[in-house]
Amino acid sequence: MARREPINDLDLTHWHEYTDILTDSLWLLGKRDNSGVHRPDYWGNFAPQIPYQAMRRFTKQGELVLDPFVGMGTTLIEALRLGRHAIGVELSPTVVQAARERIAQADNSYAARTALLQGDSTHLHTAEQVRCQMSAWGFQKAHLLIFHPPYHDIIPFSDHPRDLSNAPTVEAFLTGLEQAVALFAPLLEVGRFLVLVIGDKYAEGEWVPLGFYSMERVRKYGFRLKSICVKDFHETRGKRGQRSLWRYRALKGNFYVFAHEYVMFFEKRK
Repeated sequence: MARREPINDLDLTHWHEYTDILTDSLWLLGKRDNSGVHRPDYWGNFAPQIPYQAMRRFTKQGELVLDPFVGMGTTLIEALRLGRHAIGVELSPTVVQAARERIAQADNSYAARTALLQGDSTHLHTAEQVRCQMSAWGFQKAHLLIFHPPYHDIIPFSDHPRDLSNAPTVEAFLTGLEQAVALFAPLLEVGRFLVLVIGDKYAEGEWVPLGFYSMERVRKYGFRLKSICVKDFHETRGKRGQRSLWRYRALKGNFYVFAHEYVMFFEKRK
């Protein structure tokens, strides 16, 4: 059997020295990392610790990361910090402009390249734009996919009808997410990883397992599930300062307040 090449820069002869690398499925990350140019000023902002962990475990310096729902550019900023090239896609032109300004101020000690494209990741044209950018940089395939879509309608991100946060039903949301997976999965090298960051939701008093529904959509496209990690979830901007109120509501309504989200790892099969 051929020896499999490592997919990261970790030297396992010194494995005990990597105290910053998580290997357990419970991620108690605490507060969002707001160092450097990271800022907590965007609804549903991505915790930088997640792309950091994913890139350290599943990529090497100089490899390529794709993020089809990049928002304010958290993944691209972490990629620059770690010496990975990265391409992100964001639907909102306003957010794209703000994110580009922020990314331009990020530390780039490794001279890595980033590109932030304005487009709809559920549309073939956008995937082709990403493929063209990859080719221009000399990449036939990417080495990591990071998916951090809206958690359906929990937070409305824009008025755009194609925004997944405006999907009229859970099924419509899942169909849109599946379209994005179908378009971006072929861009990923076999044996490499897709990371899905997703949470569940309540609707009319019922827990909707959005994370597991989304997991099944990803698995349809040649991926096998390797791990599900549960990350601690801190209050959003919309719930900031309302912890006591939500505790009261939970006691009255016989439910539990969300305090977690999922970080799911999938490996692309042959």
